[in-house]
Amino acid sequence: MIPSANKNAVLPILCATLLTDEPVTLRGVPDITDARQIVELFQRLGSEVDVDFASGVLKVRHNGRLRTEAARLPEGMRSSIMLIPALLARLGEARIEGDVKGCTLGVREIDPHIEVFQTFGVSVTPERGALALSNRGTNGRPFAAASHWLDYASVTTTENFVLCAATAEGTSTLTNAASEPHVQEFCAFLLKMGAKIEGVGTSRLVVEGVERLSGAEHDFTEDFHEIATFLALGAITGGEVAVRNARPDQFPLIDRTFGKFGVEVRHENGWSSARAPGPLKVAHPFTAYILPKVEAAPWPYLPVDLLPIFIALGARAEGEMLYWNKVYEGALGWTSELAKFGAHALSCDPHRVITFGGKPLAPATVESPYIIRVAIALLMLAASIEGASKILNADPIRRAHPRFVENLIALGADVEWA
Repeated sequence: MIPSANKNAVLPILCATLLTDEPVTLRGVPDITDARQIVELFQRLGSEVDVDFASGVLKVRHNGRLRTEAARLPEGMRSSIMLIPALLARLGEARIEGDVKGCTLGVREIDPHIEVFQTFGVSVTPERGALALSNRGTNGRPFAAASHWLDYASVTTTENFVLCAATAEGTSTLTNAASEPHVQEFCAFLLKMGAKIEGVGTSRLVVEGVERLSGAEHDFTEDFHEIATFLALGAITGGEVAVRNARPDQFPLIDRTFGKFGVEVRHENGWSSARAPGPLKVAHPFTAYILPKVEAAPWPYLPVDLLPIFIALGARAEGEMLYWNKVYEGALGWTSELAKFGAHALSCDPHRVITFGGKPLAPATVESPYIIRVAIALLMLAASIEGASKILNADPIRRAHPRFVENLIALGADVEWA
């Protein structure tokens, strides 16, 4: 199975292309709804866009004066807020209005982003149902250099800081920066454009602003979320799926987490596979009188986006497992849907859930919240149960994974969009 590119790298990189008026070529752009929305915005702005989603090749040039009246953020996608730095740099103004929340994972505040913009000298004016942002720049540069310490290691806030700092006058420093693989890929792209960034992959970034950024070419790497998802699908259904994976160095903790459910992961010759030698079974910890647990938090913890697929494994596996989401307070409410399959999950609080697996399961119709990996987790469990199940509101899958159902069918699954 060939995984697609990581949505969380693709979208900020698309936003970053606005920082240059030279040609940019991207290869491996997935055909997902969020990418299409940003491409459509580029076209409304008057940029030169040549995109073929079938081949994944995008050529774009933001040359000349862009149409200010068209600079409206696409709604319903969290990443659209990363268009703000480039719009401020190119047009001197931008607006935040409507819904830029993305998945329903809990409170998705914009205050950390506003704090970053203000740190770089941006004026923020509340208006009815909107925020108007403007900047005058300094010495011909769009932003003045800044230093900032984030409240928490937010991915999109880190990327917004770097987008502002890349062409700011002077050297900017960010402490408590996010370091996820997609943040690293985003920074690698900016380095190709001529940005000067130190500390990539750590919690402290130092960015020396440059006068201008150049065009670049970039090939997206495989999405570790999608790789792990297909490995989990193979494990929960008793099969063995081989997935192309150029970065097994990102997987030691993910592999060990699979091992907690009796799943063995192998990485050989650029491919990864997972198999359970017997029925899924939770491994008992050596420490007596505690529940085994899966803790998810910002990288280099287990990514919170992957927690739902392990909850699905736990609903199937014999034994009890505690799951702890240390980021989002609204990410675990969906576990009540597991009961419709006959699975047993106990909600401890908004951040923790316990599964009591190994129960007999039956087909069911379940409803997913607007969270990508939750829809997949429910599909995983349905795929492991003989008989027909239905996942309602599964459309979020299309936001991150092109041809997801087609790939499952190729692996032998009987699944279709209704």
